[in-house]
Amino acid sequence: MLHDYYVDLHIHIGRSENGQAVKISAANNLTFFNIAHEASHRKGMDMIAIIDAHAPSVQADIMNYLDRGDMVELEGGGIQYGDTSIILGSEIEVRDPGMGPAHLLAYMPNLTVMREFTAWMSKYMKNVELSSQRIYVPARELQNEVLGRGGMLVPAHIFTPHKSVYGSAVGRMSDLLEVEEIPAVELGLSADSEMAGHLSELDAFTFLTNSDAHSLAKIGREYNVMRLASPTYQELAKALWREEERGVSANYGLNPRLGKYHRTYCSQCEEVVDESETAVTRCMYCGSTKIVRGVLDRIMAIADREQTYLPPHRPPYHFQVPLEYLPGLGPKKLELLLQHFGTEMHVLHRASPQELTAVIGEEIATYIVKAREGTLSLDVGGGGKYGKVKNQS
Repeated sequence: MLHDYYVDLHIHIGRSENGQAVKISAANNLTFFNIAHEASHRKGMDMIAIIDAHAPSVQADIMNYLDRGDMVELEGGGIQYGDTSIILGSEIEVRDPGMGPAHLLAYMPNLTVMREFTAWMSKYMKNVELSSQRIYVPARELQNEVLGRGGMLVPAHIFTPHKSVYGSAVGRMSDLLEVEEIPAVELGLSADSEMAGHLSELDAFTFLTNSDAHSLAKIGREYNVMRLASPTYQELAKALWREEERGVSANYGLNPRLGKYHRTYCSQCEEVVDESETAVTRCMYCGSTKIVRGVLDRIMAIADREQTYLPPHRPPYHFQVPLEYLPGLGPKKLELLLQHFGTEMHVLHRASPQELTAVIGEEIATYIVKAREGTLSLDVGGGGKYGKVKNQS
């Protein structure tokens, strides 16, 4: 029997338990165990992927938790902690000759395979202990290594201006990778299904909306609802390939206007360019050429369709504003909500407006309901700065 599961497949590790740096820009308390605990007990995620599990220090932590019985390996792949299963992954940078850099996500079925993958990568990577490092082999060679180990390769945040397939590497994914071997692509925080629908090359792929969390609070800011028989690696693979009625039944992502790279941005005068402009090379305010090309602008530049197209297999994309974005909802009030309702997923999806009002008051309850409905007023993001929810009081 198939069930719906909440899934976030892109979470970083900041440090190992012994203090070894893994993702320099991530929070120090983002350890493997803390991520698992946050996802299970506060966020309400059924499945997550920790994409720095290639680091030897992290693998030592995982083995310690398994030996102590705090976690167990699942027969179908993955690791169980509490109510959450954990998929082991790695984010890797490739840069083929004549192309810009791109980040790819590699998911592996179990710890043994991931350790073997680490041993292989260490021959072609300057520091395999760190996250998102460049590997000095062609992208297709990396792809073959991942597939040969029973893994899956998924392009990460495919439109962002820094280190993504379309944002900085190529105009067509087929120039970089064997696309028929790719089960899914990750849209990133500044794009949605409708925007991606301007590129015909993407029609065949499953779309993923993941958090790319660099702190515990950001886990689940974007997530997927997947139809699975159980939350295991094998079931995940079937879902991404849309096999045996498995699949992504809904994407929950930030409204692209909240993404920090949604619009082209001038770093000279710190202005987001007007949304009516879609092919900007110079700032309309100060004339500077020091601009960061926004996701929307990049998509329009490489699009091969004037109108978007959503194939029949494409699930609905819901604009979900994370609780931490809502005005007036600070840490104390968030804790009050979690004490009453259990997890963020319960607050966002199941608690009625009346129940929310009784616990947190009418104003914040109204924000939460509007977040569900996608009717909040937003200020646009760009140039590395997130958009924000307008205070509507």
